[in-house]
Amino acid sequence: MKRIIDANLNRACEALRVLEEIARFLLEDKNISADLKNIRHTLNSLQDADYAELLLARDTEGDIGVSIKNPDKRSGIETVFKANIKRLQQALRVLAEYCPENFDMLENLRYKSYTLEKNMWDKLKEKYNKFMLEDKKLYLVTNSDKFESEDLFLDAVASALKGGVDILQLREKNMPANKIIELGKKVKLLCAEYGATFIVNDRVDIAYVLDADGVHLGQDDMDIESARKILGNNAIIGISTHAPEQAQKAVNDGADYIGMGPVFTTPTKPGRQSVGLEYVKWVSENIKIPAFAIGGIDLDNVQDVVNAGAKKIAVVRAIINSDNPEKAAQEFLKVL
Repeated sequence: MKRIIDANLNRACEALRVLEEIARFLLEDKNISADLKNIRHTLNSLQDADYAELLLARDTEGDIGVSIKNPDKRSGIETVFKANIKRLQQALRVLAEYCPENFDMLENLRYKSYTLEKNMWDKLKEKYNKFMLEDKKLYLVTNSDKFESEDLFLDAVASALKGGVDILQLREKNMPANKIIELGKKVKLLCAEYGATFIVNDRVDIAYVLDADGVHLGQDDMDIESARKILGNNAIIGISTHAPEQAQKAVNDGADYIGMGPVFTTPTKPGRQSVGLEYVKWVSENIKIPAFAIGGIDLDNVQDVVNAGAKKIAVVRAIINSDNPEKAAQEFLKVL
């Protein structure tokens, strides 16, 4: 029994240390950091009270669990948080079962961890989503119109995500809302599988229903403040811009990122005059929030876009309608 107590005290304290670092350095939340630290010190006091006996019971070399591989994969702060908050809660439950003399105290700590989980998750989603935008370079805007079946479309989406697309926007202009929601649920699952950000085009209501990571707005869509009221502070809100004054207004209005384009003429935006590489250069020199160049970008001209100052691009046809979306995404990322 001492081996079980020792293992779970260590497990809980290790998880708490990981969570403390998230609260301190990423969330920068003093109250959550203090709560986690207090729980860790409480558990440390249990270790100190029985330190010699716990060490005597420890048998790391003979522990059969050491050789069992962990199938979990850590792909970012989000998964690190989830793994460690659950590790903490599970360890506290085991300790409560095997330390009846401290049952009430350990159960109180476990219930407190559930509240901390919710508070940390809410804050983490807000900071993490926007923090991660800085590292995301390849944005895919999808359209299922050109596909003979939904399965072929979803196969293309999965292929693109496998190739390295790290933001995906579901853009369905000619589909009724109920069908977009149905399709969006499947696309969202694929994004979760590959660790990509899931954005819905235009429709704030559908983004809300799907619990998407965010919404992308056009100049004629709902304003950013209203969208934020509906989706909350955790949501990523981007907006298309076609001129310097629109880009500056987007920043002032609290957009998390902008699209700049169309850089080149494109059938995706019929009748829309291209803004050219000059606008890409202006944005790169004057706008500090993440900006994605979009519009007619393909593997033949993407280097020109990068040379103009773009660090991030959004692509439609050149990936989703290519013969091999995975390979196409990889080729774009090589240039980026």
